[in-house]
Amino acid sequence: MSDSLITRKENSHNTPMHYGYRKDLSDLVNSFFNNWLDLPATPEISALKNLEPKIEVSENDNDVTVSAEVPGISEKDIDLEVSSDGYLTISGEKKHEKKEKGKGSYFSEISYGSFKRTIPLPWDLKFDDAKADFENGLLKVYIPKSTEEKSRKKKISISKK
Repeated sequence: MSDSLITRKENSHNTPMHYGYRKDLSDLVNSFFNNWLDLPATPEISALKNLEPKIEVSENDNDVTVSAEVPGISEKDIDLEVSSDGYLTISGEKKHEKKEKGKGSYFSEISYGSFKRTIPLPWDLKFDDAKADFENGLLKVYIPKSTEEKSRKKKISISKK
């Protein structure tokens, strides 16, 4: 049964992977019972979920673009890594800076801490030529397609029966 969970996460097209054993266990139990139980998220999982950047993966003829919303985080607190098998990992930390002494908050829904998000990229890409830019809380990673990947598309003709 664990093989099917791994296969589902690793082989699904453009499905971002999430980390955390509690979330994985909750997902596994919910999928087993077809979300009948719909286990509630713990406060720890909810806080981590708030830190996870929302991701958009798009492509055109020349490259693949991964956009991530990371508001409240400086570009120097973000780390980008790409593995040889085509997984892009975005990690970082939203730091809590307290400047006022002796003053506490009455109510806060702001989350602080570390996050890590891994995105499978099922294309043949030139990772050495990747570049990234960051503006107003939006991180964009541009990865050019290889020449082989650019030529892989083939038009399929449709015939009427």
